[in-house]
Amino acid sequence: MIEKTKIALSSKELELVCNKEWILTKQIIIEKVYQLFGALASSMEKEVIKCQDLLPAEFTDQRPKISRGENYKNLPYVMLDYPRYFTKESTLAIRTFFWWGNFFSINLHLSGTCKEKAIPSLEANFKELQRKDYSLCIGEGPWHHHFGEENYMPLNCYSSMEFAAMLNSKPFIKIAKKISLLHWDAVPDFIDNHFSEMIKILRANSPGDEINLSPGIPITGFDL
Repeated sequence: MIEKTKIALSSKELELVCNKEWILTKQIIIEKVYQLFGALASSMEKEVIKCQDLLPAEFTDQRPKISRGENYKNLPYVMLDYPRYFTKESTLAIRTFFWWGNFFSINLHLSGTCKEKAIPSLEANFKELQRKDYSLCIGEGPWHHHFGEENYMPLNCYSSMEFAAMLNSKPFIKIAKKISLLHWDAVPDFIDNHFSEMIKILRANSPGDEINLSPGIPITGFDL
């Protein structure tokens, strides 16, 4: 005879398992995130088209991709990758990330030759990135998106020399910003603005041109 299991539900768990509305609401919210990311992807492509001759070829190799999952640290997520150039040797990606119960974030991820090309521009714009409250990934691997102190550290914690040392010593670079889910209505502008800043970091002008992340046109100096 099969022994009876002793797995019981708490009163709160029992209430939830009998309530179909909350899971239907969750599906509606995820669908709205998809719609939001679809609109953002369209805006991102238009941004890239305007200056595609000045950007690495990796930008236009792939169309934007939106995907979802149910278990990033036990919670649902949706992510938009554009650009999305991933090889064993090199990475160039901007990932927009929705994490249920936590935040939206936008992450610039570089490795290999793409990283090496971007280092001068990142170093030149350190103060501006610092002023805009970006954080630098200090984790062991690039596939974690939480902002715990073991994964991301605010750039305000670094000097320009320390930042340069980190860029040159790590096999990958990720800089990121996040925004609370409570600021849902501000998310489109937040993502658009920081995507534009990341594009400026990656612009592949001839040596001798510098970008400026402040509003306005690029200033002379040096770039990628």
